[in-house]
Amino acid sequence: MFAGNQEISVKRVYSRKRSRDVLKTHLTPARKRGEVTCSQQCPQTWRLNSIMADGQAVEFYSDSEDLFGDYDSLLQDSSLLAKLDDAEHNERQRDVRRSAADQPDFTALRTSKDAVWKPSREDVLTDSILDALGDEPFEDLPPSQRQFQEQVCENVKRSRLQDGGKTSTPLRNTDGPSEPGTERNLEDKRQPKARRSVADQLKRTMLCNAAAPANVSRTVALKEAVVSEEISVAMQAMETVSAETTDLGPFFGLPTKVKDLMYKLRGIESLYDWQETCLNLDCVQQRKNLIYSLPTSGGKTLVAEILILRELLCRKKDCLFILPYISLVQEKVRGLASFGLELDFMVEEYAGSKGKFPPVKRRNSRSLYIATIEKAHSLVNSLIETSRIEDLGLVVVDELHMLGDGSRGAVIEMTLSKVLYMSKATQIIGMSATLGNIEDLQTFLRAENYTNDFRPVQLKEYVKLQDTIYEVDQKEEECFRFSRPLNFKYSSAMQKIDPDHIIALVTEVIPTHSCLVFCPTKKNCENVAGMICKYLKEEFLRLREAEKAVLLRELRDSGNGSVCPVLRKTVPYGLAYHHSGLTSEERKLVEEAYSNGVLCLLTCTSTLAAGINLPARRVILRSPYVATDFLKRSQYKQMVGRAGRAGIDTVGESILILQDKDRDMAKTLVCAPMENCFSNLMHDDGKGILSLILSLIGLNITTSEDQLREFLGGTLLYVQQKRMCVEKSLWEVVQQCVHLLKEKGLITVAPDANGQTLQVTKLGKATYKGSVDLTYSDVLYKDLSKGLEGLLLNSCLHLVYLVTPYDMVSQCKPDWMTFFRQFTLLSAAEQKMSAAVGVPESFVARKAAGQTVKKSVNMEVARRMYLALVLLSLLKETNLWSVADKFQLSRGFVQTLLSSSSAFCSCVLHFTEELEEFWPFKALLTELTRRLSYCVKAELIPLMEVAGVMEARAKQLYNAGYKTPTHLANADPAVLSKTIENLYKKQAEQIVASAKMMSLCVPDACE
Repeated sequence: MFAGNQEISVKRVYSRKRSRDVLKTHLTPARKRGEVTCSQQCPQTWRLNSIMADGQAVEFYSDSEDLFGDYDSLLQDSSLLAKLDDAEHNERQRDVRRSAADQPDFTALRTSKDAVWKPSREDVLTDSILDALGDEPFEDLPPSQRQFQEQVCENVKRSRLQDGGKTSTPLRNTDGPSEPGTERNLEDKRQPKARRSVADQLKRTMLCNAAAPANVSRTVALKEAVVSEEISVAMQAMETVSAETTDLGPFFGLPTKVKDLMYKLRGIESLYDWQETCLNLDCVQQRKNLIYSLPTSGGKTLVAEILILRELLCRKKDCLFILPYISLVQEKVRGLASFGLELDFMVEEYAGSKGKFPPVKRRNSRSLYIATIEKAHSLVNSLIETSRIEDLGLVVVDELHMLGDGSRGAVIEMTLSKVLYMSKATQIIGMSATLGNIEDLQTFLRAENYTNDFRPVQLKEYVKLQDTIYEVDQKEEECFRFSRPLNFKYSSAMQKIDPDHIIALVTEVIPTHSCLVFCPTKKNCENVAGMICKYLKEEFLRLREAEKAVLLRELRDSGNGSVCPVLRKTVPYGLAYHHSGLTSEERKLVEEAYSNGVLCLLTCTSTLAAGINLPARRVILRSPYVATDFLKRSQYKQMVGRAGRAGIDTVGESILILQDKDRDMAKTLVCAPMENCFSNLMHDDGKGILSLILSLIGLNITTSEDQLREFLGGTLLYVQQKRMCVEKSLWEVVQQCVHLLKEKGLITVAPDANGQTLQVTKLGKATYKGSVDLTYSDVLYKDLSKGLEGLLLNSCLHLVYLVTPYDMVSQCKPDWMTFFRQFTLLSAAEQKMSAAVGVPESFVARKAAGQTVKKSVNMEVARRMYLALVLLSLLKETNLWSVADKFQLSRGFVQTLLSSSSAFCSCVLHFTEELEEFWPFKALLTELTRRLSYCVKAELIPLMEVAGVMEARAKQLYNAGYKTPTHLANADPAVLSKTIENLYKKQAEQIVASAKMMSLCVPDACE
């Protein structure tokens, strides 16, 4: 990047303004008189805003020689420097023309007394500019500029005094005889010494602006300091850009505009001390890999976002942000879309069925990919396959400790190992909970580690035993120190209903403050919320009554007229429950109401702690169990970490309710060191390492067993092989995996001069590109092949069956009477198709009647057909509530089935794209993926593609006339929030920003 292509915006802040029109003269440059300007000719690239300007800066194009360009603040008129330059240029041209026309003789310079004196070029310039400046008084000028005026006048006076009252022109006085040597002296004077132009003097003087003495008001002096700082920043920016460094401004290497946006969009005025320290670490400045660990709610994400912006804006590289859940991805896409619009980069969502592989290559801007764990792996694979992995400058992983979380941890490890191996220039940043073996992760990622125990709000941990509260204190021998007795009077009846004193604990904080109650099961969440309502006073009903009524109405609209009876009872009191049994739209409405203070208490499961950030003044753990499993320390820390709201509370409290039998285990839970994190590539019979090896061969990263061994040397599994590979060495595991993949027909082993060459088969390539579980790849191939023989096209049932996820089958126990009732409603063709896959009507009828089935039928296929019928009903009715009731399933399960089917349909689509024999499926599955993703009426699908728009909101927008993303992109957020009921302005701004981001994707792409 060259300095000559950079653009600097400098704004001169001055309180007293003059009319520009009255000061325009013949010296005004052409661009000021309405002719073609430089800005119409020069290409726009970077614009560095003045660091402290409080308005829109006047914009000029600069070059490497003239920093100030057309800086025009001296008289608040058209560019003074341009006037000076034009005047000098005109006088030089006039002098040249005069010299060419007259060809004077040196003796003719001595004229008669009556001759008319013509000043030299230098005098014309000096005097004309002084005359122009003399038209205006100097009192209003800033001190440095007044100093310049006085200096020019002083030089003129001094020159006149030295010449005996003459002007600065040596030959103006022509009286008297000439002296000897006149002609030679005239020759010498005819070639005057090089002198600095007035424009150069002015520029030099302006640089001394801040240092100039001034007897003016403090306000004016401060404004002058602002100008000096603006100029200094501009010069530094030019120098750094010229040197091809990545520093574009004073906000951690970013322009001040980023800092302004942080305040405008997030309300963040300053960073915490630890954040500034972390961003200024040597390893961060040198772009080394980094793992940083802090407690929940410490502000980890902001540091990652600043590093992402620096990579996008300064180094012009794409970035990948990996988050664990779809809801978090969608929330982050909404939150960063506005930054993308303001700073000219794309924000792309890779979650569920969304995301293009390989990603669109953009001509004029860089992209931030925000992805779930699985989608991030597919994205990295596609970048490696298209030789674009070097375009990825930064990978940020949230919840890095999930490396130790089963199959999902294995996917994270595969993704990061490939990035480390294939791109030495890509930086990796990991955000993690505090771990006991962080050194292993450092070795794996070749990373530095930064740890801090900072929390914006102090956290106090307590436990409750019987009717006494104890504070957690690791210095105490028993780990617990007496704090206070529970002060709440219980009747005998109340004691039976609430033996754990939950009502006493929550009423100490609500409704003034917020509270979260974590429960071990989903059913317990609903029961606890209902129980608390029974004993709350009527005054709770009167608090924010209108807003609660709106929330209930929105819940009813999201359920197409149906509302959960528990929520109908609890919401008027300001309470609700939150777990996976709610639909995604219900969860979103509950979360927003809680964040806005309409709800003051949520009863929830542990999944809320790992998802969206919903802090509370007090967090209560109903039990130290999740279902029947005792809590892990990492889960406990995540839950209690929600206590304390930054900027609202001065302290956060957590209370763990214990029974006597759990006391000893609880000591270990609250006082033990953090757990360790181990590789999961060997998890579930080595599925992870099998998938890794298959994709490495398919991507041509490795083509031999020796290369496989070299690659695996850069994995976390290799770092921990002494612990993880006890029965077999890592090398033996690799050989076994290669043999197994060969048996499955996914790879071939061909001998060559150097040993054996490993190559992927077509089925193997389809498997890794579709991200299909190796357990099901051959089953899927057989199902698709059989489906082609008699594919039913007059109904969606056959296609829906083929994309019903295999891993959901085990979670379903069909209600056989319901199954039979729905089966009889199918058309003859659909029933024939069901029989063809192995589920005849006779089998379903016998099961519904409770009779024994003589004919053997694969129960996995039968359950899968049952789920396919659920999905078919959803596509026909689009009413999740009625479908859930019809099939006797929870609406949360139906929602999960729908989202899983949508994601699996996308996987099957990519799978079939790699196999020529499955070409008919491409067009069919593309449309089905879209329908399963949203499961709404066709006209609402385009609106649903906008981040943050759910079904009920899409209906509101459509009915209000906003029928496409283009309509939303052109909407005014203020008008939108007034038009759409209960749409806050901030939400409207995020929706409009997301729609604009969608509209920018198409024109900027270059495949």
